[in-house]
Amino acid sequence: MTDTFARVAEFALNRSAQDMPASARAAAALLMLDTMGILIASGPMEAGVIARDTAALLYASSDPTYSARMMFDGRQVSMAGAAYAAATQTDNLDGHDGFNPVKGHIGVVVLPALVALAEHCPNLTGPEALAAVITGYEVAGRAGLSLHASVSDYHTSGAWNALGVAAMAARLRGQTPEQMRQAMGIAEYHGPRSQMMREIANPTMLHDGSGWGAMVGMSAAILAERGFTGAPAITIEAAEVAPHWDNLGAFWVVEHQYIKPYPICRWAHAAIDGVRKVMSEHDLTHEQIERLDINSFHEAVCLFPGLPETTSQAQYSLAFAVATYVLHGRIGVEQISGTSLSDPVVAGLMPRIHVAESDHHNARFPQGRSADVSITTTDGRVLASGHVDARGGDETPLNKAEVIEKFMQFASPVVGLVRAKAIREAVLGWTEASSYYADVAGHIYDPPTS
Repeated sequence: MTDTFARVAEFALNRSAQDMPASARAAAALLMLDTMGILIASGPMEAGVIARDTAALLYASSDPTYSARMMFDGRQVSMAGAAYAAATQTDNLDGHDGFNPVKGHIGVVVLPALVALAEHCPNLTGPEALAAVITGYEVAGRAGLSLHASVSDYHTSGAWNALGVAAMAARLRGQTPEQMRQAMGIAEYHGPRSQMMREIANPTMLHDGSGWGAMVGMSAAILAERGFTGAPAITIEAAEVAPHWDNLGAFWVVEHQYIKPYPICRWAHAAIDGVRKVMSEHDLTHEQIERLDINSFHEAVCLFPGLPETTSQAQYSLAFAVATYVLHGRIGVEQISGTSLSDPVVAGLMPRIHVAESDHHNARFPQGRSADVSITTTDGRVLASGHVDARGGDETPLNKAEVIEKFMQFASPVVGLVRAKAIREAVLGWTEASSYYADVAGHIYDPPTS
């Protein structure tokens, strides 16, 4: 066992909630609420239905002590199956949090892992639930940095967020450092090294591989408990990645996640926000736009260019997303699904949108996601946004009230206002010393009622 892994194990297994900053716990609670809203909103979508039904068919358990209920469904499957279903469902509505340096997502697996594991932790307090959440973010974020720095391929988040799930399981299941070490090695070895740019070019329900990351991380933890070996995880124990772990417990990854205003690939957000800025400042409507020019970074330019036929294509779009915002002034589930995919007004706006790659914006990626926008109006004016950073990150964060409002907008249409409020109060209440994780449990298993 290397010194680096020993420090990671000490942090994951022994760092108490009280030894984590109040700011980190508050950030964790808000991130869990935000992720919960996306998880709820994605429940009726086709990918979520398929994921839950498949978990019931293929990933059940013969032992109640290794079982968990699927969220907003109630059927019992294995803990790995429950984590897989919820993470796959959430991953297919691209509105959950992310971490710029790793070009990917953590909360999408952390919430499903917490809920599956907490079924077997009856006395789990709210602060200790948040400590497990923080553990998942801190470990997964650094595993992602290590993997990106040590391999040449651009892999999906499931490749590394599986290690965050394994660390959470080690903490909440009371594993020994050696069991955790084996679990981390198993999770790293089997984490899906899937090709992110393939999914960008041909958007499907695969999204960011996080459903499999959740399943692998949970499975790895149980395998290690039962004696299966897999250490070392080279993203922790290799000498060349040690610097990525040096600030564990000093720099808090959980406090530096972006929260998305729109359920669209983050790479398109700066362009959307540039359009938002110009249209707001000049009180424009879509009828006044003759031409719209966007300069952004290479990956944004690679997003799906055409009129989408599926919600997956819509979520990985740039021109469609911008045209949708131009028309509606918002982007919600209803704008990226159903008949909205063939809206003739949006289709008519898209040929007016021109996208180009910019060295300025390339230089800021992945630490920043930026764009600049120029709108030529029908009366001949040229209105420029200047440099725009995507809202919701460190540069231009959303405030707490905005995040709560986002949760209510996504959750309420599915579970109703009363239930959404109860979930909101329970999750945000986990920061209180007297709270329990179970404060939310009565609200998250029954299917939504129509």
